[in-house]
Amino acid sequence: MVRHQPLQYYEPQLCLSCLTGIYGCRWKRYQRSHDDTTPWERLWFLLLTITFGLTLTWLYFWWEVHNDYDEFNWYLYNRMGYWSDWFVPILMTTAAAFTYIAGLLVLALCHIAVGQQMNLHWLHKIGLVVILASTVVAMSAVAQLWEDEWEVLLISLQGTAPFLHMGALAAITVLSWIVAGQFARTERSSSQVAILCTFFAVVFALYLAPLTISSPCLMEKKDLGPKPSLIGHRGAPMLAPEHTLMSFRKALEQKLYGLQADVTISLDGVPFLMHDATLRRTTNVEEQFPELARRPASMLNWTVLQRLNAGQWFLKTDPFWTASSLSPSDHREVQNQSICSLAELLELAKGNATLLLNLRDPPREHPYRGSFLNITLEALLRSGFPQHQVMWLPNRQRPFVRKVAPGFQQTSGSKEAAASLRRGHIQRLNLRYTQVSRQELRDYASWNLSVNLYTVNAPWLFSLLWCAGVPSVTSDNAHTLSQVPSPLWIMVALGWHTKLQPRADHAERSSAPDQPGCQHHEGEAHLLRDQRWHGGLRRALCLFRQQL
Repeated sequence: MVRHQPLQYYEPQLCLSCLTGIYGCRWKRYQRSHDDTTPWERLWFLLLTITFGLTLTWLYFWWEVHNDYDEFNWYLYNRMGYWSDWFVPILMTTAAAFTYIAGLLVLALCHIAVGQQMNLHWLHKIGLVVILASTVVAMSAVAQLWEDEWEVLLISLQGTAPFLHMGALAAITVLSWIVAGQFARTERSSSQVAILCTFFAVVFALYLAPLTISSPCLMEKKDLGPKPSLIGHRGAPMLAPEHTLMSFRKALEQKLYGLQADVTISLDGVPFLMHDATLRRTTNVEEQFPELARRPASMLNWTVLQRLNAGQWFLKTDPFWTASSLSPSDHREVQNQSICSLAELLELAKGNATLLLNLRDPPREHPYRGSFLNITLEALLRSGFPQHQVMWLPNRQRPFVRKVAPGFQQTSGSKEAAASLRRGHIQRLNLRYTQVSRQELRDYASWNLSVNLYTVNAPWLFSLLWCAGVPSVTSDNAHTLSQVPSPLWIMVALGWHTKLQPRADHAERSSAPDQPGCQHHEGEAHLLRDQRWHGGLRRALCLFRQQL
């Protein structure tokens, strides 16, 4: 009688099949292995880890640069000649690449956790190399073309470092289980020592990381200064087209401290408001007068400028993604906006807001190039606008301006020594938020110099500057920042507060001489952290020994 050997039955391992299948296209049981990962695949894992770190940094960069995305689009507009929103496609592409790399890294770590041999599929390897190369090229390009923006990365860490540190601690805690499993499976002592040394070095570095964290929001709440005053950048450009009467009216409705405007002059001598050299971006000049589209705005008569529409572009390009939120009445009003003259702005803002004025000189061949400043001054004085509510930014002919309009707040756009600024009768500074440190803010304040920083749109950045004691900021997003009641977070500078309860035998030990280097305390130790360790650790250890 023939006896048949029963077929061997394997229980399905769906999760393991998905794990090895997605990572290395090894869907079958016989394709999987518990052998050690080859050195070549370990190299690919190292490359994957490096790519993850780079894409994470790149994604974080584009998240924090959200404050300046309009500046980024403006920079590309000047180089390419047409307006487009480049920020969203770049951010979405970066997020997709990071998600893909993060998914591969999680799969690789799961391979290590279950003891499976790693074997990254060749398609994933191609994708990994492409993403790594693209990220390196993109970061290099930004470093060359937009160099100043990397400073924002360091500034943002002042607001996010405490939370990134907590996230890193959570991540290393989760990874400790994988490290422990890998340590147990490793047979060679040298490899075990390497694993332990590497892991504990990372843990030690993470626990010392708070010593390097410096943020103006590490403070007592009672030390928080007043909220920075808000100046509307070209009005309220997120709610209405920039430099239009509607934009300035929307800004005044937010009860802002001031309005910022760029002033130029028409061919027939009428001062009007315009930021760009040409009319292409903010008017319909290409439709109305195609032959004038590339001509400087100041080389056109005021009668021609008045015929242009200065609002339809806002609905078409939607530069701040806010056009869809407009009410029907606002939508209709936007469509009927025209170029605003300086006289119209002065009439609207008189008695309601301070004006921060910047003059944009017309071309050399302009008939009023030499008298542009005088014409602007005459318009200001003739309007009856209060002189003390004018922040005068142009640097030329300041002695003449002080003589004609002694009440103007003389404002400088260049960073100089406080003593030099005071000798020049400067009362205010108007700087980019990356140009000044907390210490410099204190130095300027000691010389009675007020500092205004531009352009601050993100609440996290506004919160940092609030904690740092900045007097005022210029913003495109003033309608949002005006609703911020307090900084997003304030962390008390008391990093460690330990109360030691006296034991019964403390009275006996308290009469004993203090240990060398220790001072006697009544059972309470403080470790104060304000960018420095203040000796609290040694005092705490001394007290701890005294309590034993």
